Amino acid sequence: MSHIEELIQRAQSGDKAASEQLVVENAGLIWSIAKRFLGRGTEAEDLYQLGCLGFLKAVEGFDLQFGTQFSTYAVPKIAGEIRRFLRDDGAIKVSRSVKERAAAIRLMRARLSSALGREPSLKEISENTGLTPEEIAAAETATREVESIHRESGEEGFTLESILSDTESEDRMLEKFALRQAIAELPDREKQVISLRYYHGLTQDRTAKVLGVSQVQISRIEKKAIGILREKIM
Repeated sequence: MSHIEELIQRAQSGDKAASEQLVVENAGLIWSIAKRFLGRGTEAEDLYQLGCLGFLKAVEGFDLQFGTQFSTYAVPKIAGEIRRFLRDDGAIKVSRSVKERAAAIRLMRARLSSALGREPSLKEISENTGLTPEEIAAAETATREVESIHRESGEEGFTLESILSDTESEDRMLEKFALRQAIAELPDREKQVISLRYYHGLTQDRTAKVLGVSQVQISRIEKKAIGILREKIM
């Protein structure tokens, strides 16, 4: 039995000292996950404490006979505890004014689509709502559903998840956090294309019409963006 397995066994038997020692020895892992949630309205120390709670739940529920590394089991538990708090306690909130703006944008997009017989461009929506393209993008981003990196897009069924390497579950969890961060750091045009293609599920042709450029340009921008993402997380 390894050192960590011995501590887990003791902790599961009610040894508080063993539980505390496990937290101390795994503080780096807990922090590495907690820091991915910075900037969402919760202090770093609070995120760490939530991570510790998730970690201790992992200690309690880990099956020593399962044959899996404890860290692989613990990572999703830590992240899940933090995400649950942010969701249930409303740390991530969208103001009423932003929701109303997003609703007005959706209505105008639908009206223009009907009148034009195609997806309107950002410029057309901007002209008809009096909002800047940046304000439109911000409102839609703030109110859209949580994106799925599993969603297929493109003619070859590419998914953002396919960027990730086939590694252990712990590594994949951390890579997914890294992918979200890498997308946030993309240049504005590349970020727009990735958003429309993979978050909103538009084809390259529809994306081109929304942004007012050619399909060939969208293809080039998309390939460039994917190349940047690969370099950042691989």
